[in-house]
Amino acid sequence: MRISIPISAFVAAIVGFGGTLAIIIAAAVAVGATQVQTASWVTAICLAMAVETAWLSWRTKMPVITAWSTPGAALIAASSGFSIGEAVGAFLVTGVLLVLTGLIKPLTQLISRIPASVASAMLAGIVVTFAINAAKTVPSDPWLILPLIAAFFLIRLYNPALSVLVVLVGGGLAAFLTGRVGGLPTPELSTLTLIAPEFTATAIIGLAVPLYLVTMASQNLSGLAVLRAAGYHPEPGPLIGVTGLFSVLSAPFGASTTNLAAISAAICTGPDVHPDMKERWKTGPFYALAYVAFAAFGASLVAIFAVLPPSLIVLVAGLALMASLANALAIALKDDHHRMAATTAFVVTASGLTLLGVGSAFWGLVAGLIVLVLENLKKG
Repeated sequence: MRISIPISAFVAAIVGFGGTLAIIIAAAVAVGATQVQTASWVTAICLAMAVETAWLSWRTKMPVITAWSTPGAALIAASSGFSIGEAVGAFLVTGVLLVLTGLIKPLTQLISRIPASVASAMLAGIVVTFAINAAKTVPSDPWLILPLIAAFFLIRLYNPALSVLVVLVGGGLAAFLTGRVGGLPTPELSTLTLIAPEFTATAIIGLAVPLYLVTMASQNLSGLAVLRAAGYHPEPGPLIGVTGLFSVLSAPFGASTTNLAAISAAICTGPDVHPDMKERWKTGPFYALAYVAFAAFGASLVAIFAVLPPSLIVLVAGLALMASLANALAIALKDDHHRMAATTAFVVTASGLTLLGVGSAFWGLVAGLIVLVLENLKKG
């Protein structure tokens, strides 16, 4: 056992949690969750990730790291017109689809056949709003926001993984010291709250299906690629199926989908963790331990976010998605033959269009695929 194993695991957990918690909070706000329900959401999803990671890492003897779907949370946050009950219903449906994907091998192959350009354009259309809103926070509090933006771009030159976390912690301290925050809430242990699901056609089509596609295309396939790049040979079915199962079990408590991690996994799978790749799986239990701690104090963390300046939360959410946006745009526009289809998917998704009660992410994907089919017919 090397000290680098727990250090890598804790760094991955802190970066993943602190850097993107603002997006989970934004998702909860978008579906009308109360502070108690939001705390339950955070607690349940952290527990799901802890159990998944510990079990899968031990069972496979690979550093299988799981995470919440950051693009999925952004999708939820960008949605409108859904209640928390409908969101929970959609999370259950998404979890079931992930379980089926794990059990039925052709489903994974089918998802992987969706052109990366169109899927990435849809993702870019989802997250671009957050980046734009981050820029719009400058006039509201320039003395707080501008130094944080500068810090983000400077720090990411040397350590991209920590840049958002530094902005969050630094911004929070600055807000507290300058009187922008009245006082910190009293620490409290978290509790789980059952939320009755509501199953509606609009939530299934407009939320569950896009959430499933984003989770698979942007998270699970990327997570598998990270493991393969590190020299491992994961079997996709069991990994995806287990994350889907725990997504189903945690959804009644408000938790959105969990999946294989990419960025956090990269921190735990490289040679810096341990020169012997057979020993790196031990990062999994330490990562799980960190998320058990986050779960225990989820209510306190949500309460802290509730008293921070709204402009800071919007800024952190936008900056946390900048790398995802840049990567998605690069993939979307890389192939000349898919460029128009990708642009169509991006524009429709970013428009916020709602048609027949279904949100823009679904229509963006549909529009992009239709344009791609038309262009392929012309070539044929």
